[in-house]
Amino acid sequence: MKKIILGLGRYFLFVIETFKEIFIPPLEVDVILSQMYEIGVRSVPVCILTSFFVGMVLALQTGISSTYVLNEPLYVGTVVTFSLVKELGPMLTSVVLVGRVAAAITAELGSMRVTEQIDAMYTLGTEPIKYLVIPRIIAFSSMLPILVVFTNFVGVLGGLVVSYFKLNIPTTIYINDCLDYLRVDDFFHGFIKSILFGLLISTISCYKGYYTEGGAEGVGKATTSCVVVSIVTLLISDYFISALLVAMRIG
Repeated sequence: MKKIILGLGRYFLFVIETFKEIFIPPLEVDVILSQMYEIGVRSVPVCILTSFFVGMVLALQTGISSTYVLNEPLYVGTVVTFSLVKELGPMLTSVVLVGRVAAAITAELGSMRVTEQIDAMYTLGTEPIKYLVIPRIIAFSSMLPILVVFTNFVGVLGGLVVSYFKLNIPTTIYINDCLDYLRVDDFFHGFIKSILFGLLISTISCYKGYYTEGGAEGVGKATTSCVVVSIVTLLISDYFISALLVAMRIG
């Protein structure tokens, strides 16, 4: 328990120090753009593949379930759209990036730590947090919401394919179901989640890598810990963020 409390304290101190450095110029714009390409653009194929088939599964299960109850597939587009926009889009895209990007960030920074490259940067007068951490946090936090919006659209498109070819739902009915009940608040519900998820994942992955110790074995342990802690944190924070947004909307 003591180790967990000390780890949380060091994490929050790391986050505070990082956000202080963000407002101190200059920013490493070239590094940020490079990380945005690596995190965002190169993650598009796997995000498309994941969200497309998630949309297909949602449409299939919704159509079959409503057929059992109501004898015909109803509101398939509504269920698919709300599920993706408010919940599954931000969560699944975040989990994909945890496996593809966050683990790589931890391994990269961890390798630099155990080979004393970060200590060398201090010696040369370079601030490692400004050069290594901040660009990754900015890139991750800015690209994740964009990816979520894109994957939501692809997921709805996957639901459309199943609805049309498998459930025999006309395209116009599916599209109307998608748009009739969707409000701007519902879009921002998922969009705000994706921003907060991006901040959580990026800071956790950078923290785990930055404070890696124990050589090559320590890098492996830090990478595994990053994935586990990130996913658990996502699931826990998802509830509290949802509850807060719902309370604000009701209020």
